Amino acid sequence: METEQTVDSRETLVPPPGTGNPVARAAAAARQVMAQRGDNEWPRPAQTRVITVANQKGGVGKTTTSVNLAAALAMHGAQVLVVDLDPQGNASTALGIDHHADVPSMYHVLIEERPLAEIVMASPELPNLYCAPATLHLAGAEIELVSKVARESRLRRALDDYDKSRFDYVLIDCPPSLGLLTLNALVGGDELLIPIQCEYYALEGLSQLLGTVDLVTSHLNPTLNVSTILLTMYDARTRLAAQVAEEVRSHFGETVLKTVIPRSVRVSEAPSYGQSVMTYDPGSTGALAYSEAASEIAHRWAEVAT
Repeated sequence: METEQTVDSRETLVPPPGTGNPVARAAAAARQVMAQRGDNEWPRPAQTRVITVANQKGGVGKTTTSVNLAAALAMHGAQVLVVDLDPQGNASTALGIDHHADVPSMYHVLIEERPLAEIVMASPELPNLYCAPATLHLAGAEIELVSKVARESRLRRALDDYDKSRFDYVLIDCPPSLGLLTLNALVGGDELLIPIQCEYYALEGLSQLLGTVDLVTSHLNPTLNVSTILLTMYDARTRLAAQVAEEVRSHFGETVLKTVIPRSVRVSEAPSYGQSVMTYDPGSTGALAYSEAASEIAHRWAEVAT
């Protein structure tokens, strides 16, 4: 049975007056936790960082990583947009965004060339967190894109036409495949973040993804850079997790973040409440790990920039 040592921030912290909404109370409590840890100030990038979160292997934590990194960055003052390209719409759900069939979504941007500005919605999670939602219509987009002109670069054009300079970070959440949706995300991003689970067959299929990245950089997006690898679902009780982590670090070196994301009940529970774990239980091990990972990402860029 999985156990987790947590600080129940929702009980130990008192939200300020006027935050009657449960999500607002949770966000206020989360900010208090971060303030108590003394890590309020993170460097902001000089220009928008567009980060694609991809791995065609399912169940590695792509959506969980996209949502929680976005929330952690937003908590520290960054303006963040999450672009949901997964037809399941799990990132939209976790950010509290309505994404039923009638909602204008990324489908309309990619297929009907609707401006991105018309579909971006503010998340109730945090005041500076936004989402471009996905709906089930995206499931048909893979087929519909085949006959479209410039089918691989439609997201890139939409982002270029949008005033993305208002954001510090744009995180693109991908489906578990290497189809045209993921290809659009690779062409649309400047950086690639790959979550890898600390389990057997962790590196299975990764060579295929990296091969696709090579083709993209050669023909479609020369600026794409595999900037970050994040180890997820780490179980410190098993020797296997440590072995996988060591193998990944030996292959990819400094590209791998020092922070690892542990298996966490709280991380799994949070989306069912329309929240990230950062506001659902900010004192949990999962929330603290994602906060550390986000801090690494923010500070690494600052070090390179200087």
